[in-house]
Amino acid sequence: MAMLGGSNESVRIGEHRLRFALNAGPLGAFSDGLVLDDFQMAAVEALNNGLSVVVSAPTGSGKTLIGEYAIHRALSHSHRVFYTTPLKALSNQKLRDFKEQFGDDRVGLLTGDLSLNRDAPIVVMTTEIFRNMLYAEIDHPDDDPLRDVEAVVLDECHYMNDTQRGTVWEESIIHCPPSIQLVALSATVANADQLTDWLCRVHGPTQLVISTHRPVPLHFSFCSAKGLHPLLNDAGTDLHPNSKVWRAPKGARRKGPGAARSPQPEPAPLAFVVQKLAERDMLPAIYFIFSRRGCDKGVRDLARLNLVSDEERLRLQQQLDSFAASSPEAVRDGYAEPLLRGIASHHAGVLPAWKELIEALFQQGLIKVVFATETLAAGINMPARTTVVSSLSKRTERGHRSLTGSEFLQMAGRAGRRGLDVQGYVVTVQSRYEGVREAGQLATAPADPLVSQFTPSYGMVLNLLQRYDLAKAKELVERSFGRYLATLDLVEDEARINELMLQLSALETNADDVPWEAFEDYEKQRGRLREERRLLRTLQHQAEETLVHELTAALQFASVGTLVSLKAPPLRGRITPAVIVRKPPGPGQFPLLLCLTDDNVWILVPCSAVVSLHAELSCLQVSDLETTQLVHTGEIRHGDQQSGGLALAVASMARRHDMTTPHYDLAAEVRNQAECVEALERSLTTHAAHRWGDRKQLKRHRRRMEELNEEIAERQRLLHFRSNRHWDTFLALIEILRFFGALAGSDGLQPTDVGLTVAALRGDNELWLGLALISGHCDELDPAELAATLEAISTEVNRPDLWCSWGPPPAVEEALHSLRGMRRELGRLQEQAGVVVPIWWEPELTGLVHAWASGTPWADLMANTSLDEGDVVRVLRRTVDLLAQIPYGVAVSQRLRDNSRSALKAINRFPVCELEDLLPTLP
Repeated sequence: MAMLGGSNESVRIGEHRLRFALNAGPLGAFSDGLVLDDFQMAAVEALNNGLSVVVSAPTGSGKTLIGEYAIHRALSHSHRVFYTTPLKALSNQKLRDFKEQFGDDRVGLLTGDLSLNRDAPIVVMTTEIFRNMLYAEIDHPDDDPLRDVEAVVLDECHYMNDTQRGTVWEESIIHCPPSIQLVALSATVANADQLTDWLCRVHGPTQLVISTHRPVPLHFSFCSAKGLHPLLNDAGTDLHPNSKVWRAPKGARRKGPGAARSPQPEPAPLAFVVQKLAERDMLPAIYFIFSRRGCDKGVRDLARLNLVSDEERLRLQQQLDSFAASSPEAVRDGYAEPLLRGIASHHAGVLPAWKELIEALFQQGLIKVVFATETLAAGINMPARTTVVSSLSKRTERGHRSLTGSEFLQMAGRAGRRGLDVQGYVVTVQSRYEGVREAGQLATAPADPLVSQFTPSYGMVLNLLQRYDLAKAKELVERSFGRYLATLDLVEDEARINELMLQLSALETNADDVPWEAFEDYEKQRGRLREERRLLRTLQHQAEETLVHELTAALQFASVGTLVSLKAPPLRGRITPAVIVRKPPGPGQFPLLLCLTDDNVWILVPCSAVVSLHAELSCLQVSDLETTQLVHTGEIRHGDQQSGGLALAVASMARRHDMTTPHYDLAAEVRNQAECVEALERSLTTHAAHRWGDRKQLKRHRRRMEELNEEIAERQRLLHFRSNRHWDTFLALIEILRFFGALAGSDGLQPTDVGLTVAALRGDNELWLGLALISGHCDELDPAELAATLEAISTEVNRPDLWCSWGPPPAVEEALHSLRGMRRELGRLQEQAGVVVPIWWEPELTGLVHAWASGTPWADLMANTSLDEGDVVRVLRRTVDLLAQIPYGVAVSQRLRDNSRSALKAINRFPVCELEDLLPTLP
């Protein structure tokens, strides 16, 4: 891998440094009058040296010029170029640009539902179409769709991060023939070197060209209700010295991690922000708002604002009239008048044709403010003088989250028009929960790294097994960018595992002479002894509670001179023989006991301190004894010579009779448990491990060995998962495909007609679509009913307020009911295998699709649903895409093929089809 960094220099094509890069002859047309930056020149030289290139540069820095050079170079060699984009809208825009640049007859277009001049020397296509062509190239070497292709431009290559499309990008790179040069154009990412190294491994020699220089520098500002102010210092590394970070009043500050964030000051009104931009000559601007409703509301909020001159308004009126004459259905109701004032909105809910008009007018400088969602930042060529970011966080399917560094950079990068602006402006706006501090953090944040979204699918499994054996399929799966990134981490993980295994080995060596089985047995016995002792204490406590009540009642009638056994704190837990000398009144109904112990100690105790009453023994003579005066319970005092004689008598009686065992220990269950404890204690005393050295040290040693074993096992499990998860998923998909008869043969790896049909489909779950098509439940549907049924099983509409006036047609309901059991079975198998592949089921819009396929006018259609026009077009285009694939399924009935053609013609009309006269060519 070679790598070159960009700089601020520019070099004229005619100079000696580029004579090598741009050889004379047919490339002269490309070089006339152009000035290349160093990074562009480095990429040109790499292409001339036969290398593939990865170009990582800021948005708006001129990466497209490198792709255009690849086109000129291929054309000069009488070769072809494929230009791939992640979005159909971007493909359409590139088609228009290249037609203007190279001529209509030299440019073709391939999308899911459209084939235009597909044999042209320059073919623009979505990346998914290119991936499908690569599989077809393997199948039909005699009719190679890649014949004479010199280079493939992968525009917006950072789309590899996209969860839905990322796998397609990786498949395209893995399967692209090494003879074809890849020109990967990416916005700034943190790990472009890793992407380049991966391309070197899976495709061929690749040079990395990085540029951090922006031809039009950016100035960051912050807008609050007080006005528009600089955000960053002159170096662009920290907040501007005059920036005031807002701090909540003391009473409003958060307390604790779960407390809600203190609200920021009131945000600036949207009209106020736009007026400030107009006053400072910072228009045209793209105003990013992360909701469709917010974008449309922005247009309404500027109802009294006119941003265009009379001459510009006239030009806008002329182009709007021309558009309305050719496409009256596409004029967005209520948004034509703001358009004439230079104000528009651009989001996924708008018709594609209307969005293209907005884009064209904005590029001409006639629209001054476009309110757009962040999808506009994804490659559409709409450079502005200013971009405004209304919020630094957004709602997603997983909840509210802050913008990432790359998302912010992508939007900010739309500011600054090369050749038109000396400086671009990026304005962040005060919001209720984000202020100048958060804006500064994002403005100085680095780009995020590319991650892999590679995930095997049913179509991938069948396409690979159709062409390769299992070993080769595994090799191809393990060439993914995800596996490459995992391998980089595996080196560190494996080193850590080896380190832990060395530690474990050292511990095992130091304990070679320790019979660990005996030690474990000893520890088990110790554990059992602890448990048995705990049980003994419980039984003693229960028996003691019962005995206390009995003894307290008996002691009321016991005479002085009676022998007892005491247990009290002052006696330090010893069961002490004693004699009752006096019974002074107690605080309650029971007396206190003044006793003399066998150690000649006077003690005043309550009745509850007596644990044994020896009424069967003769009472001692205590009447002549002079007693001591004790006042407080638990108080003790040593006796004198006179009391010593009585103490000797108590001790003598204790020697002849058991006066040290409390009565509760004589209970049968307590006695049996005590014998069990004694037996365990004797067993432990005679155990071999009992005579070893420091058992505590041995125990710590053993515990550390167990901890290391557990950590090593867990790390090895994670290592296996990270290095094999794609292949494990691949194998799980094979088992599900076998269950449904898509794979058979002696080894269970040969695609059947069912499998070939599934392999020919494109969708989120190709197996689900294929099973539905060959089930026979769709064969008797008419074209409109077929289109409605296919919508239900191939699309998802995640709109909480979804409604449609038309219910599902009866025949569609019946077909879906018949498919429900198969869907349930597929879902069960996927869950058992741990495979997450969506099985779409959206019957709510079947009536809408049926109505459109039956000829309902567009205006009537939109009047009967809550969906935006863009959503309806997207649903219908997904249905068109699936209908166009049906004739290629070998196991699909002829009736279904015929009906799919009819259904396709019925629904693929304007505004669903932008070019009504160009329908996909079907077999």
